[in-house]
Amino acid sequence: MNVQKEEFLKHKLVVLLRQLPSDTPPHWGKMTVQQMIEHFSDAVRIASGKTVHADVITPEDRLEKMRDFVLSEMPFKENTANPLLPEVPAPVKNLSVTEAIKELQNEIAYFFSFFEKNELAVTRNPFFGDLNYEENVHLLHKHARHHLKQFGVDVASSSS
Repeated sequence: MNVQKEEFLKHKLVVLLRQLPSDTPPHWGKMTVQQMIEHFSDAVRIASGKTVHADVITPEDRLEKMRDFVLSEMPFKENTANPLLPEVPAPVKNLSVTEAIKELQNEIAYFFSFFEKNELAVTRNPFFGDLNYEENVHLLHKHARHHLKQFGVDVASSSS
């Protein structure tokens, strides 16, 4: 297990998001800072099993290649399409970026608590299939770095 990735998710991510001005324009994509934070909360809910996906939308013959990619250190490409998201980003749910960050903190805490109590649990990701704790941590870390880079945060100096 990569403890640095756990520590990044537990302690560094929220600090970086708090430092990001809410009106920062994205380098790519259509989401605002708050929409991105809420989107990431949704991703954490999938990883913790709070949001359940019965099906994997990736065709069976491509799933192994997708899993190999997601578990590698290769970053997501800019403008990576997510067929589960609408063309126009969803309206924000929280009253402010501060509230969105609080929600994310709660989801991250729940994720780690869930896997502390259910060490052998596996949750279903709609793109990458069934993932265990270590695989989910890796995916969340990669996903967080992708979105931080989207808003110009220097992820190279802020995580491993």
